[in-house]
Amino acid sequence: MILAIESSCDDSSVALMREDFTLAFYEKVTQEEIHSTFGGVVPELAARLHTQALPQILARAREFFPQVKAIAVTNAPGLSVSLISGVSAAKALSIALGVPLVAVNHLLGHIYSLFLESEVRLPLGVLLVSGGHTMVLRLDTKGQICVLAKTGDDSFGESFDKVAKMLSLGYPGGAVVEREALAFEESGASKGLKFTVPLKGDKRLEYSFSGLKNQVRLAVESGEFSRGEICAAFQKAAILHILDKLERVFESERFENFGVVGGASANLVLRSKLTKLCDKFGSRLLFAPLKFCSDNAAMIARAGIAKFRRGETCSHEELLISPKSDLNGVCVL
Repeated sequence: MILAIESSCDDSSVALMREDFTLAFYEKVTQEEIHSTFGGVVPELAARLHTQALPQILARAREFFPQVKAIAVTNAPGLSVSLISGVSAAKALSIALGVPLVAVNHLLGHIYSLFLESEVRLPLGVLLVSGGHTMVLRLDTKGQICVLAKTGDDSFGESFDKVAKMLSLGYPGGAVVEREALAFEESGASKGLKFTVPLKGDKRLEYSFSGLKNQVRLAVESGEFSRGEICAAFQKAAILHILDKLERVFESERFENFGVVGGASANLVLRSKLTKLCDKFGSRLLFAPLKFCSDNAAMIARAGIAKFRRGETCSHEELLISPKSDLNGVCVL
């Protein structure tokens, strides 16, 4: 089996996956409650917490170590100090167990979260909304990735976190903004606040959330609107922005299968709107299980198995971290 480690941001996670994709062990320790005090992730604190949590989780997985054939670890993209924690643990285990290393791109892991228990279905379209990333991808029949659209500034998920911080709603912002928006919608209160959908009518296949974030800031500073109304107006505009550009992609591309991945894909309003869009264009919509939408080692293990099968292992010297990465041209087969 493959042992996988994920520590790209503020979640410490370890998984052991057999070659038939069944999980023998999975555990995740989140730091959300600790970072919520600061309204966002504090990199140095995240690194210290990874250093504490990863050895403890690995100790609980020791019974499986004799069956491990390789160590898969996230090495890009992410917070440098967080990535170092996972990569250091992976290198130490590699030496101790005498097995090779497999470097896994975190974003590639999210794509594999659609296929945790099966082989990859191709061709495939993907909306990736994870952390600081928002992009639309096309995977051809050979598994080659082409980036069709991406954000030029803030990401979808990142903008939710920043709106939550402006409204003092805590961290992470995605779930709490969604809850506030839902409560306001269900209250039946008048909806006088509307935000402009970014790049509406612009022919560029590009996302941009910085302007929308500024609209929220001005609404907050005005003191005229409740937190729920601001959240509802923001969420509506943000999702319409995703759908506006995505519909243009669907008009030029034909996807038999279309997946949505990343932590922000857990947003139920987004899921509902995407279901309707895929129905309109005759695409089968694929989701990762809600448990595995956010950062986790199970998806890294699944990607690690695919790379190990292809012989894509690396030495300690070759395993380097990278805070940024580009999926263009990467192959999943």
